[in-house]
Amino acid sequence: MSQQRIYLDHAATSPLRPEARAAMEQGFALWANPSSPHAEGRKARQALEDARDRIKRALAWDGEVIFTSGASEALALAMGRAKRARRLISATEHDAVFRAAPDGEVVAGDTRFGPDALLAIQHVNSETGTINPVTAMLDEIRKSATWLLSDCAQSAGKLDLPAADMLVVSAHKFGGPIGAGALLVRDFAMLEPVGGHERGYRQGTENLPGALGMAAALEAGDWVTSADDRADFAAALADHRLAIGEQVDYILALTHPNLSAQALLIRLDAHGFAVSAGSACSSGTLKKSRVLDAFGVSDELAARTIRVSIGWSTTPEELEKFAEAWRALT
Repeated sequence: MSQQRIYLDHAATSPLRPEARAAMEQGFALWANPSSPHAEGRKARQALEDARDRIKRALAWDGEVIFTSGASEALALAMGRAKRARRLISATEHDAVFRAAPDGEVVAGDTRFGPDALLAIQHVNSETGTINPVTAMLDEIRKSATWLLSDCAQSAGKLDLPAADMLVVSAHKFGGPIGAGALLVRDFAMLEPVGGHERGYRQGTENLPGALGMAAALEAGDWVTSADDRADFAAALADHRLAIGEQVDYILALTHPNLSAQALLIRLDAHGFAVSAGSACSSGTLKKSRVLDAFGVSDELAARTIRVSIGWSTTPEELEKFAEAWRALT
């Protein structure tokens, strides 16, 4: 017997929107290198720049857009090439930030960072859905002549973006293609150039189909569920939700009173639900999430925490079925 699966792991990746797929097919027809000087290359370049302008409009961004292969490359570009001597990282950042700046200084709570620094603060946490008040922090941060980089992989296309100096976006988190993302930067002069493409700030031929798909996904925008649907879902699971600060309505960290995260994943998967753990799996051993640890979540509670994340294609019926399945877990 076949079972209808319900996908609730959109914080990892969302399915490709049909609008993005159609735009990518148009991009594949423009197969020339956008940097080539001939007519075919110029046509591809025109389409690429049109996608860049559309993305800026969709994100209400008035700075520059550097296309990348995703959030990890954008973070590496920002952390590696920003014209600042120090790299400061908030304790709850995604692992990709720590990989991009292995010698970065971990900071928490204090906004008096000193001059000549780049500070990385995510907009929305991928494990708990916690919203950092990045825009509200900006004035105080800038008193120290610190530049602010915000990882917006979990908020772009869903929330208004914060007014940071650099932003990171990833297309496949909002229904665009995997392998497409961007670094948004206020001014190219904030980065050391590396040569190659993207006005000399990124190496590698631009992914035109990916850029077109990313633009189309941002413009599509609409979700199947309403804000009320998501609020009802969160309310139904409120007693089990790990609430840390202000939170988005599309990422929920849920804790079970008895079952471990590993047992929860196995049981839910067997019942047709695709979710993920709040803990990270490393070398075959379930370990406590570094992020949950940084948030002060106890080892015992973290071991019983999973993540449920909603996306553009999630239906109200799917949320109801998950809530029923969760209540039945013993």
